[in-house]
Amino acid sequence: MEFDPLVRELDAWAAHGRVASLWWRDDDALAATPALATLLGLAGAHAVPVALAVIPAALDPSLAPALAGSGAAVLQHGYAHRNHAGRGAKSCELGGLRAACDIDRDLVAGRASLAQAFAGRYLPVVVPPWNRIDAAVAARLARLGFAGLSTFGPRRETPDGVVQCNTHVDPVAWRHGRGFVGVRAACAQMTAHLAARRLGTADAAEPTGLLTHHLVFDGDTWRFVDALLARTRGHPGARWIGAAEAFAPTCGRSA
Repeated sequence: MEFDPLVRELDAWAAHGRVASLWWRDDDALAATPALATLLGLAGAHAVPVALAVIPAALDPSLAPALAGSGAAVLQHGYAHRNHAGRGAKSCELGGLRAACDIDRDLVAGRASLAQAFAGRYLPVVVPPWNRIDAAVAARLARLGFAGLSTFGPRRETPDGVVQCNTHVDPVAWRHGRGFVGVRAACAQMTAHLAARRLGTADAAEPTGLLTHHLVFDGDTWRFVDALLARTRGHPGARWIGAAEAFAPTCGRSA
């Protein structure tokens, strides 16, 4: 019952001969863990591609072999996931009080390390920690060798030279104990973005993104992700795409 509004929205897409693109990003990957195995198991069981946002400075050597045999892509989760915001400001690594040259140096170093560790999986896409990045840093991404940017919320102005593809559904109640927000609330997030795309009040070409954090998930949250993938995977109004497609320069010319 709680999935019904989401299914009805996808029905509306299908009724108009349209297919909604969906994609999956998981943040804070560091090492091989039981939680990572659960994530990859769900992705494999439902044949849905997942993109892992990996923290370069905290990368453990166990992560690369743990991805062997999976279809997981690797994105760049900032550099060290450290807060450099000023007192009273919201947490931010890619901006805040840091000098531009230091930010740029770390991003380039992180890109080099991930490209070496995950040859064939790594995409030069920046996922800012806390989904925050100063506009000036975003504007430099293409010059630093990056092709994509992913934060949270409907995309609006995209920096020149990169493809921006955000996430829109976060099932974690971060301000309330980091538990599950509930099926109704999580489905409402996805339904809202899909409806906005269909009705033209949001960028119809931006794939709707599921954001997960495998290291903090409880049982209820895992069960929701499992059920969400099961409900959407075979629906004629939905299609899960991988990060390579989501961040391709031509991505988004059709919904």
